[in-house]
Amino acid sequence: MRRKIVAGNWKMNTALPEGLALARELDEALKGKATVCDVVIATPFTHLASIAAAIDTARIAVAAENAADKVGGAYTGEVSAAMVASTGAAYVILGHSERRAYYCDTPAILKTKVELALANGLKPIFCIGEVLAEREGGVHFEVVDAQIRESLFDLAADDFGQIVLAYEPVWAIGTGKTATAAQAQEMHAHIRQTIAGRYGDAVAENTTILYGGSCNAGNARELFSNPDVDGGLIGGASLSVDKFMPIIEAF
Repeated sequence: MRRKIVAGNWKMNTALPEGLALARELDEALKGKATVCDVVIATPFTHLASIAAAIDTARIAVAAENAADKVGGAYTGEVSAAMVASTGAAYVILGHSERRAYYCDTPAILKTKVELALANGLKPIFCIGEVLAEREGGVHFEVVDAQIRESLFDLAADDFGQIVLAYEPVWAIGTGKTATAAQAQEMHAHIRQTIAGRYGDAVAENTTILYGGSCNAGNARELFSNPDVDGGLIGGASLSVDKFMPIIEAF
């Protein structure tokens, strides 16, 4: 059985005291509950160590929202995968559309980031997805295939098995628009076929593929009911326990 995951991506939100309070509130809300999915929260770099020390990381895993493509050295302002791992984080989000669009994360850079994350014991949550023009142009499958192939398909099968994929149609991130459950299932099934073509059916069937893009309490149950949708990468709704918990409970 592949892992079911609901991951919150806080993005550039919350000062440290506010973030600590939010993490502790979520930790308390989950205490004693038998969830059928893993819960992950991705926080700003400044929060990682404090939050990892303040909550039960067996109940809520902590993730960074990015990591550098360098091992270390004279790269002012960057944070390496080794630094992320030293905070107690277990995951790192890589390839988010905002990083690709605003900070020039190319496929080659992302390939290096993935390799460094794995080398430091982090599980990458690797984001893929098309913009609206690509969806309307009918090339969305080709775009997503290229994003996977160019950054991930040089990995050995065992290393690829550590990757969590997150399909996020860029046109649905923060817009209030959401891919229909049928559209999400169609793309997730296609992604699984693409993986099978490179690594075989067993690896493909064991790969967790999350859906992101305006997933919320109102649509999570329908999205998660699809056989190839293994959870969600949640943005704004993860900043409120009252909004995040119903998504976790949608399984």
